Amino acid sequence: MARIVVVGAGVGGLATAARLATTGHEVTVFERGDTVGGKLGRHVHETPAGPFHFDTGPSLLTLPQVFHDLFEATGAKLDEYLDLVPLDPIVRHVFPGGGPTLDSCADPAGFAARVGAAFGDRAAADWRRLWRRAGRVWAASERDILRRRVDSPRDLAALAWRLGDLAAIGPGRTLRGLGRAHLSDPRLRMLLDRYATYTGADPRRAPAALVAVPYAELAFGGWYLRGGLGTLADALLTRCLDLGVVVQTGARVTRIDATGGRVHGVRLAGTAAPVPADVVVANVDALTLYRDLLPTPRRLAALTDRSLAGFVLLLGVRGDSGLAHHNVFFPRDYDAEFDAIFGAPGRGVRARPAPDPTVFVTAADDELVRPAGHEAWFVLVNAPRHGTAAGAVDWRRPGLAEAYADRILDVLAARGVDVRDRLVFREIRTPADLDASAGAPGGAIYGTAGGLLRPPNRGPARGLWLVGGSSHPGGGLPMVTLSAQIVADAIGPAW
Repeated sequence: MARIVVVGAGVGGLATAARLATTGHEVTVFERGDTVGGKLGRHVHETPAGPFHFDTGPSLLTLPQVFHDLFEATGAKLDEYLDLVPLDPIVRHVFPGGGPTLDSCADPAGFAARVGAAFGDRAAADWRRLWRRAGRVWAASERDILRRRVDSPRDLAALAWRLGDLAAIGPGRTLRGLGRAHLSDPRLRMLLDRYATYTGADPRRAPAALVAVPYAELAFGGWYLRGGLGTLADALLTRCLDLGVVVQTGARVTRIDATGGRVHGVRLAGTAAPVPADVVVANVDALTLYRDLLPTPRRLAALTDRSLAGFVLLLGVRGDSGLAHHNVFFPRDYDAEFDAIFGAPGRGVRARPAPDPTVFVTAADDELVRPAGHEAWFVLVNAPRHGTAAGAVDWRRPGLAEAYADRILDVLAARGVDVRDRLVFREIRTPADLDASAGAPGGAIYGTAGGLLRPPNRGPARGLWLVGGSSHPGGGLPMVTLSAQIVADAIGPAW
């Protein structure tokens, strides 16, 4: 039996702790915040009409089998803890210039028919052709990447990909290039481009292999958890406690002790004595790990390409807006949005808030999260990360957040959804807030921007492992849960 310390109680950390405890290890989780869940945050706003509940992180559960597998591996049934609600539409897409909207769904033939009804037969044929390619990419990725360690480019090169897999994955091709090659309708290209943001990337630079992301969402479905996605964190915490895991909140790890090429424990803020450990699992951003907890300049140097962040409005809205659960309102110029968010520091162009961004609105039809006759809106726009560098924005600058919140409401009004006179309240969450609350440097949601190679799960010292969205296989609830499985399998059982 190994003494294992998990640094961080995000979904990846809790899932790893539960798996390791099931196999006989002594596991302690240290979480710097007052609650568990990491970026799977929650917030309650009290009003005279009643409380409004918000998920301040992920709002969509995909690949539900990953979570069924996790709970079964720890001796439980997912359905005993969570109420999964399938969504149709998964997302409603509203395009610039008016015209038809497009509702995505988990029926591939049905979605292609919706594409045809909205944009015509050629667009539907284009989508079916792309879908076949996406299926091949997904099969290769799921088999060879998502469920195994990938520690270096050599590991990718050694994978037994068939020629057909390589042709589908398109090494060197971007997601934007793939869309241009397969999709004649600019609205479908825009829809495909958006999936690059699921990994925090610019579609003009993101690898074409990310076409597997929409495939996973549309082939296996999108789900909501009644009461909010934050209930997943509650369920994982309960599993951990039932399995004997010790979970300490308000406990900030300041350093990982590693000498002689292996870990020996961790040090906590406010305590002099180290906490001994045979194994340390870091559920923190890889940047935090290699900059602060275990300074490793060589690995730190590989983390300069940071993901985008998010600017969030939490709105209490009177009445019924007639929206779907998830709604995307696209701008006229999608490239201008990415130009603004990432800037071009090498050419002296600073990042800035996009003046006309894509706006993502979640409005759950769930009586558990809002008072009767009201809606709880989570409004998200892609944004530059927080900081003072040329590729960031200082979101603490006086007046900036309020002015940008006004701008987002104006943009929604211009796109046909004006709720300015129906607001009960609004709250603002900037990338600086995510940095402070979840320990995500700069508020970068996914750590490094999306690519096939993420920071590896095995750390530079023996006994050190990485889980979570900034490490392999990437960000998003199912990916961090798979990272937990990879790491737990690599550590192995106590017996």
